[in-house]
Amino acid sequence: MKILIINGPNLNLLGKREPEIYGNKTFEDYFETLQAKFSNVSLSYYQSNIEGELIDKIHEVGFTYDGIVLNAAAYTHTSVAIADAIKAITTPVIEVHISNTYARESFRHKSYISPNAKGIICGFGLKSYHLAIESFL
Repeated sequence: MKILIINGPNLNLLGKREPEIYGNKTFEDYFETLQAKFSNVSLSYYQSNIEGELIDKIHEVGFTYDGIVLNAAAYTHTSVAIADAIKAITTPVIEVHISNTYARESFRHKSYISPNAKGIICGFGLKSYHLAIESFL
């Protein structure tokens, strides 16, 4: 099984950015934990702050991987283009958020990705990624 985790803008700052919301662990450190836990899965990771690069990556793996775990971050609430990319592929996508977006500012309550995602996991911190991978198994 091949699963790609895609993180969007500002998630490269995990461990430094708003630790009261996002925690103090880098995603790279957490990814090592995921790889150890899911040693029977081919896990890969990609992060970009650029919308078009995220779309290109979705297109690249969207017909060959078994799953995509996507935290589009702020693009969740603004990007019709990412939503369209997900709609265009055959690989199922789980939308993930570290924080509970519904407990935050009202603009974060709207997701353009959700209608095209297989499911949504939010509010469990970094464990949201673990739960998303489990959903594919």
